[in-house]
Order: sequence, then C-alpha cells, then structure tokens
Amino acid sequence: MGSIALENVTKSFGNHSVIPPINLKIEDGQFVVFVGPSGCGKSTLLRLIAGLEDTSSGIIKIDGADMTDTIPAKRQLSMVFQSYALYPHMSVYNNIAFPLKMANVDKATIDQKVKAAARTLNLTDYLERRPRMLSGGQRQRVAIGRAIVRQPKAFLFDEPLSNLDAALRVNMRLEISELHQQLKTTMIYVTHDQVEAMTMADKIVVLNAGNIEQYGTPMELYRTPANRFVAGFIGSPKMNFVDGAEAAKFNAFSIGVRPEHMTIAKASGTWKGTIGVAEHLGSDTFFYVHCDGLGPVTVRTEGNEDFKPGDTVWLTPDPAHIYRFDKTGVAIH
Repeated sequence: MGSIALENVTKSFGNHSVIPPINLKIEDGQFVVFVGPSGCGKSTLLRLIAGLEDTSSGIIKIDGADMTDTIPAKRQLSMVFQSYALYPHMSVYNNIAFPLKMANVDKATIDQKVKAAARTLNLTDYLERRPRMLSGGQRQRVAIGRAIVRQPKAFLFDEPLSNLDAALRVNMRLEISELHQQLKTTMIYVTHDQVEAMTMADKIVVLNAGNIEQYGTPMELYRTPANRFVAGFIGSPKMNFVDGAEAAKFNAFSIGVRPEHMTIAKASGTWKGTIGVAEHLGSDTFFYVHCDGLGPVTVRTEGNEDFKPGDTVWLTPDPAHIYRFDKTGVAIH
C-alpha cells in the first residue's frame, strides 16, 4: 500500500510562505505528477513528503499513519534525484545493493533483489561496470534500481530526466511509465515539462506559487482547465489568449483558443493577420500569425499546409473550443 495524504500542510522559510495550506490525496498505485513553473514549490512539496524538509504546520499521512515528524529513513519512500548520486568507485551491482547493505540485509537476499531489479531495468549486462562506463540514461536506471530494491511504499522522482538529451528523455519517459505498470507502486514525479506530465501521469497537480491550481487527469486539465493559468500551462504549443473587445463578444474578460482549434485560410475568416514565422515539423506545421489588434496568434495545422511567412491569412477559432475567463482568470462554464 502507498496512499499519501496531505492535510493543511504548509512550509515557510522565516516570514516567507513557500507552501500555503495544501490538501491532497494520492491513492495507492497512482502515478501523480507535480508540474509548474520554476519556483512554484513542486520540489519543496516533494521534499516535505520525503521528510527532507520539515513542515511548518499540517499533517502528512502515509497509508493512514501520521508520518509528519518521522525521519526519512522510516517513511518507506525511495527518492530519485536529478543528479544520479552514484558512487563512482563502486560497480553497478554494488551501487544498487548499497541501501540493502546499510540495512544489514543478508547477502543471498541482496543478490536476489539486485538481479531482479537489474532484469527489470535491462541492466543485467552492466552489473560489473563502473558508473563512468555508462550512458546518462543507464546511470539514471541504476539510480532507479537502487530505489527499487528497497521495495518502498512510493517512489519520489525529482526532475530525474533534466540532465538527459532530448532522445534519451523520451526513452526514459517510456521506461519509467512501463516500470510503473510493472510495479503498480505509487509514484510522485516532479517536472516543469508539461509534455512529461501529460504523457506519464494518471493525475496531474498544477502548482503556482505554492498553490494547487488544479488536480485531475491529463485530459481533464486539457479539456476543462479551472483557470487561465492552467489553460496556458497545459498544452503545447500553449493556448492563445485574447482580451478586450473581441473577448467581450463572448461575454468574457478574456478568451482562449488552442492552436489546434484554429483554422487558417487565404480567403476569409474571423481574424486577419500576417504570417511571421512558420515552423515545419513534418506531421505538423506551426504558424505564428500577427493579427490586427490581437497580437501574435499560434496556429497548429497539418504539415502540408501551403503558407509561408509574409502571407496575409484569415484565422477562425472553432466555436466549440473557445474557453472563457473572467477578470480574475477563473474559467466561465
């Protein structure tokens, strides 16, 4: 079991509040992603759960037991950091085995658990190598293996892929998702990358200045954002926003339209503009259009659209996918 509950948890450094009162329930076996811009408090929140930071107030429960004042080693959680933190003088086998040796586990059990973790992570052929002989992705798998052998109630990942190149990030993203499906263990994953959040999570916690802006499934956040902040953060390319008189036509302070919910034409449409930049990505093309009185608007189309920078075009938002927001940024339904 690995359910985690936060009840009115806060964190302050002196007079500076980093985490206002937060209430959150993570069910056993869920893959939950904390996402938000830099400085939003997502890593701090993860460290509070791990016990690496003390709460200023509130209660943290793991499987229903109050663990607020329990030391990290007793919480039965395993954390994987951004830096691999491997011992360079030890083999892969000994790096993975280290936490078990520190817990005085017998050699036969250690051998069994290390080899089982290595099979799960495709590290069997690398057990005798030193970390310097491994790629970045392999080193991260060793760090994950070290967490797996402890058989924790939950895994905590703090931006584990940020040191990897783009191709390795995609591969490791898939590997971690497959690992979750195999182990069925609760995982909490911190990232600033909303693509990682959308593709990996069962549920996403969107944080902003320590506050939970919305908590739901990836598609709930994409289809029904609670406010303008969530609408602008979830989705790639990000949502277009229009204020003023054009928004007032829809009885809103501002409206939002995703780039994929916009059509582009040469003859006629709702908003007139000029293409500034065209990004051709093969299957998709992104057009950045300077619209009269609206500013820049991003349009996502199929890759074979025949437009080029400097063309005068007309954009038309899909009426079924126009999001409305009031003066405070709250979504109007």
